[in-house]
Amino acid sequence: MKGPAIFLAQFMGDKAPFNSLDTILPWAASLGYKGIQVPSWDSRCIDLELAATSQTYCDEYKAKFAAHGLEITELSTHLQGQLVAVHPTYDLMFDGFAPEALRNNPKARTEWAISQVKNAAKASQNLGLTTHATFSGALLWHTFYPWPQRPAGLVEAGFAELGKRWKPILDVFDECGVDACYELHPGEDLHDGVTFERFLDAVDGHTRANILYDPSHLVLQQMDYSGFIDIYHERIKAFHVKDAEFIMDARSGVYGGYQSWVDRPGRFRSLGDGQIDFSRIFSQFAKYNYQGWAVLEWECCLKHPEDGAREGAPFIAKHLIRKPEKAFDDFAAVAADDNLNKTVLGL
Repeated sequence: MKGPAIFLAQFMGDKAPFNSLDTILPWAASLGYKGIQVPSWDSRCIDLELAATSQTYCDEYKAKFAAHGLEITELSTHLQGQLVAVHPTYDLMFDGFAPEALRNNPKARTEWAISQVKNAAKASQNLGLTTHATFSGALLWHTFYPWPQRPAGLVEAGFAELGKRWKPILDVFDECGVDACYELHPGEDLHDGVTFERFLDAVDGHTRANILYDPSHLVLQQMDYSGFIDIYHERIKAFHVKDAEFIMDARSGVYGGYQSWVDRPGRFRSLGDGQIDFSRIFSQFAKYNYQGWAVLEWECCLKHPEDGAREGAPFIAKHLIRKPEKAFDDFAAVAADDNLNKTVLGL
């Protein structure tokens, strides 16, 4: 596993050093980060269209990171991926994710989002990246609780349409040699293991359809986040290191009562302040030989982001596991001997 790394999306702002790539990179490096996950929708961070078409731009872009001892971990199209599939209920609220000229035009917005994600695949290839972070979008989320009762065949039809939209995108990722890693997240049709499996069926088990593992979203859904790795480790190709807690409450539950984050029973926390057993998670990843990056995504309703970032790098570094080159009991090993084995077995 590689790290520590940081996702810039929640840190970009109007004030230095957070208002440009040239100033935020040395800030991240000074905190001990080795990798950067780049939000591709933020023009201050990258020109996605140019990165998709110009190898020269990408070479110069990578050099900016290398000058500070940094690598690019992945590009992210969370916002554009969300717009690949939007139910009309959410049109107004998601329109802000698209350029102003495309607002109030869902068809054009969807076409733009698809082209953006395809550009990200090509840009990733030009940058020498092999993984990409995104969202799936959602056509079914407004029906996540089965009341009123869902019509027969609705879920199947929804995933068939989602697969129809994503299959050509995944084919582009395959051509570029890049894995598309979906962050399983409430609000997306891909939000747990079952929905990911439904999606895999809809895209014919596409090898480029993979998972961005974020245990915080599993905690808020009251899932076994460690067992999840046992089941899906072959498809987990990206990792957001984000903490969370669920404090059982007599007035509100997993749906949160429409409350602000600070008042919800389930809420995101800075690393080490929540309930997640990261020693267990990093051990699981070592067991299954996870080769990707460990990327801090800061989302906390209590702690200042700069404090979360400052604490995050050493927290991740402390949990990284360097696997041994030999077993601890190799000193007592004996050479293979069929006769000896038969004798030990009493044969």
